Amino acid sequence: MTGNIVLMRVIRGLTLVLAVAIAPMVASAADMLPATEDILADRVLGKADAPVTLIEYASLTCPHCATFAKETLPTIKKEYVDTGKVKLIYRDYPLDGVALRAAMMARCAPKDRYYGLVETLFRTQESWARASDPVAALQRLGAVAGLSKESFDACLANKEIFDGVVSSRGKAEQEFKVNSTPTFVVNGTKMTGGLSVGEFRKALDAAAAVKSK
Repeated sequence: MTGNIVLMRVIRGLTLVLAVAIAPMVASAADMLPATEDILADRVLGKADAPVTLIEYASLTCPHCATFAKETLPTIKKEYVDTGKVKLIYRDYPLDGVALRAAMMARCAPKDRYYGLVETLFRTQESWARASDPVAALQRLGAVAGLSKESFDACLANKEIFDGVVSSRGKAEQEFKVNSTPTFVVNGTKMTGGLSVGEFRKALDAAAAVKSK
């Protein structure tokens, strides 16, 4: 509960900053971005018609989420996603203002580079998240993924994108009672904590068996 209160204070503060930042923005800068609904739409990793859906709710500044991305996800991807058994959907659940900005930036990057950028953000989390200027560090990572400085600035000043990422957290809390990261949902069943590869295999195989009946 304390974490939620702190986040809401951060969000209120960022909203005021955005209100000031948006005013002088040149209209053409916003035109560099895709439509907001496309930016905020779910990104699917794997075959769209895979029988099992694995949803991950995570914060890009969460160390446990980074551990999952580096140590567990590669095996799940190889055994389940790449073989067409599972599709993965990553959804934002930002725990702080830096994570919120990072999530916005990742969504504004070219769609086909989204998961590669998320992977990079988790792999280099300690570097950019703890930088003296995290926003500048994020801009450099975004540039590598094909996001221009102008598009980056327009993205972070866009209140609709800001509100969309924040609402992703609210929807997670309402729909699945998510209150920590990472949280996973396998075909509607919630799983939390530092789960092992074996625990994921058991859950994914069981979901596939139910689906095949």
